Parts: sequence; C-alpha cells; structure tokens
Amino acid sequence: MTQPALQTRALSVSFGDHLVLDRVDIDVADGEFLSIVGPSGCGKTTLLRILAGLMSPTSGQALALGKPIDGPSRDRAIVFQDYSRALLPWRTVWANVALAFESQGIRRAQRRDKAYALLELMGLTKAGEQFPGQLSGGMQQRVQIARCLAQEPSVLLMDEPFGALDAMTRQSLQDEISRLSAERKVTVVFITHDLEEAIYLGDRVVALAPNPGRVAELIDVGLNRPRNQLTTREDPIFLAHRHRLFDLLVDH
Repeated sequence: MTQPALQTRALSVSFGDHLVLDRVDIDVADGEFLSIVGPSGCGKTTLLRILAGLMSPTSGQALALGKPIDGPSRDRAIVFQDYSRALLPWRTVWANVALAFESQGIRRAQRRDKAYALLELMGLTKAGEQFPGQLSGGMQQRVQIARCLAQEPSVLLMDEPFGALDAMTRQSLQDEISRLSAERKVTVVFITHDLEEAIYLGDRVVALAPNPGRVAELIDVGLNRPRNQLTTREDPIFLAHRHRLFDLLVDH
C-alpha cells in the first residue's frame, strides 16, 4: 500500500486541564484534497498547526510519510486566513513570492523570473511591482498561495484561507486551488467552517465534533472533477452530503 502523506494516531492535545483534541486518527492519502469542518472550538486549527510542525501533541503522533513530525518542513507549506499579516508590506509582490528562492541562494534575476512564473500561474503578472497594501484581499491571498507554491511543497495546509473574502472572489479562488492541487499533485488539508466549500473542494470531508475535538464522521465525496460552481452544488450527491454534515454539526 502507498504510504499516506500525513497521519495522526491517537493524537490528543490538552491546554492545562482542557482537552482540545481527543485521540484523533486521520490518514491523508498522497495527492488527496481533505477538507476538515467542525464548530468553533473543536480543534481544527490546533490540528493543522500540529501537521505543520508548529506545535506538538500532548500524546499520540502526527506523521509525514510515516515519520514523526518534529518541526516545520519545506515539504509542508501553510496558508493562513489573515493574508494581510502573512505578507511583508515593505516588499513588492514578486519579492514576497521570491522569499523561498532567497533562502535557496538563487540569484536575484533568476528569483524574479521564477516569482513571475508563479504570479502568471495565479493571474497576477501585472501586480508584480506593486506592494501588498495596494491589492485587494483576493489578490493578497493569491500572492500568499504563490509564495507557498514557491517552496514546491508536497503538502499544502490551509486554515480557512477564503473566509474573509466576498462570495465571488471566494468561488474564484476555490476553483484556482482545486486546479493547482490537481495539476501539481499536491496533498491539501483544508480547514473551513463552510460546509459547501468543504464538499465542493474535498475528495473526503472529516467532520470534527467538539468538547473535546474528535472525529465524528468521515465522508467520501464521490463527485467528479473538474467541478462547477453551479451544477456541482445542485448535484443530489452534493446536497445529500450537505444535509448529512449539517445534521451532524447541529447534533453537536
């Protein structure tokens, strides 16, 4: 069997006497798009930070390709919800994207060319010489995604990255990240409060129950790709999943 890209085994997290996550077992297949939903306080962001290597579990394990996660790695890039704070305001857009190339010792001219190739991929070529503060929220989030892709990660961890965007921008970026993950064969773990977003993007959806956070259900989405913002959301399978997840969250 192929080694899962990510795994958690009996993973638990406590902050003092407060149990946040309780014996969470999840496998994320290589190249899979896994959505995670759940009410506020169920530990979604805590779980993502552990997978990123930004914090450690109290007990149990988090694994990447079968090896314990003991810190951050270039193989695992994280996209935060607060794009305005994630970007460096004093650097141009292309220079923000080129940060990963700088750490590799790549010459400036080559860094610029590689950054612009990623900006073209994200539809941001004309914004390369601008500063983040001159861009819309959706464009800033595209820059953050481009900067993560510059790492050439095998895993992309996304913490409600579209939550602060308007509906049309959000749908555009949903389709963009779905296309990019398929083209680049990147494994994605995507945290969201939005049930429809979770189903639309995911190959599978993990529903977490709160107090403490634990896996309530794992749903195989089973919808064909590429997906369409109108027809996919009207598919009876999509609607059945939405009803199931809604009922689960209301119960909890």
